Amino acid sequence: MDPAEAFTRLLAEIRSCTLCAAHLPLGPRPIVRGLNSAKLLVISQAPGTRVHETGLSFNDPSGDRLRGWLGIDRAAFYDESRVAVIGMGFCYPGRDTNGGDLPPRSECAPLWHARLRPHFAAVGLTLLVGGYATRYYLPQTRREPLGGTVARWREFLPEFFVLPHPSWRTTAWERKNPWFRTEALPELKSRVAALLTPPRSAPCPHR
Repeated sequence: MDPAEAFTRLLAEIRSCTLCAAHLPLGPRPIVRGLNSAKLLVISQAPGTRVHETGLSFNDPSGDRLRGWLGIDRAAFYDESRVAVIGMGFCYPGRDTNGGDLPPRSECAPLWHARLRPHFAAVGLTLLVGGYATRYYLPQTRREPLGGTVARWREFLPEFFVLPHPSWRTTAWERKNPWFRTEALPELKSRVAALLTPPRSAPCPHR
């Protein structure tokens, strides 16, 4: 089968998945973004209610903060030819008794990620956003706090860049860890710019 056709069929299969329907308060709406030309892959947690409603990953204040960390605007972030976004769970999982979102459904990533990621062969950097993505892809970090793993961000390059979840709760953590803004984010922005900035076309020679 042609790779483009195989990718299209896989996305259709994912988007029609109802495996966890009985556990999803808003019903299934698997959200996956990206074309096989994408250079940056963002692996996050799971959609929130606004993302569920709009179908746009990180279409909320946490997305604004993430885009600030990356140094890109909404147009670049939502350009699927350059940026792909998948969650550890593809559907909104509901809320817990404390008012926060439940963890991503555990069935999702083992079922789909291994089939999906090979179609993003052009990806030059994968962002692991938050604890669920980090501990899944870097299982050796499961016993340490996420902040400790983020502090070792250099160790996981060039394949992965580890980030905390960009929610308002991270504000206090950032204040206590100024290296994140002065060291990690400049390197992140530089790598993202190198991946996403189209190459300049060579000038036409004079005849």
